[in-house]
Amino acid sequence: MGVVARYYDVHPQDPQPRAISQVVAQLRDDALIAYPTDSCYALGARLENHGGAERIRRIRHLDDKHHFTLVCADFAQLGQMVDLSNSAFRAIKAATPGPYTFILPATPEVPRRLAHPKKRSVGVRIPQHPVAQAILAELGEPILSSSLLLPGAEWPMTEGWQIKEELDDVLDAVVDAGDCGTTPTTVVDLTGGSPEVVREGAGDPSRFA
Repeated sequence: MGVVARYYDVHPQDPQPRAISQVVAQLRDDALIAYPTDSCYALGARLENHGGAERIRRIRHLDDKHHFTLVCADFAQLGQMVDLSNSAFRAIKAATPGPYTFILPATPEVPRRLAHPKKRSVGVRIPQHPVAQAILAELGEPILSSSLLLPGAEWPMTEGWQIKEELDDVLDAVVDAGDCGTTPTTVVDLTGGSPEVVREGAGDPSRFA
């Protein structure tokens, strides 16, 4: 490809609106970006970006059993993407925004190719990071995401310049807001009725024990 990723240096608490607008314009143009969340950097693309999921799978060497995460701006958006029982509704409402990913049955709003092939489920989350929130607010739709953990690496990448250096030719943009830690989200599977913590991460798992 020989394309160089655009590099945005944004303020972690008060991201510059112009930079956010440019990032969102790239997302709408089917870009794949690296962006900060409240639990490490993530790869992100629009849901309608047909090549986005494939590109994430290639970078991370994932198979089709991988649960993608739909990163949502708010609870209303999340509710359009997944079917919520009353108990799931209450559990998620109490834990968001925050570093949790919830696996739930996907609604027809979720493109078939993004849901788990057998279970028809998908991960959803609402991040607390101001930069992620600013991108989501301007985009007006969820971002298809996956933690920026490279094959064989023990930890996700935390430095924007390092992400740019290593992934320059496979990403379209890197949004650098400084270090946002190496601990991924706590993943809670709510498809089986009672919550099952499938990965312990940044969010306190004891509330779902």
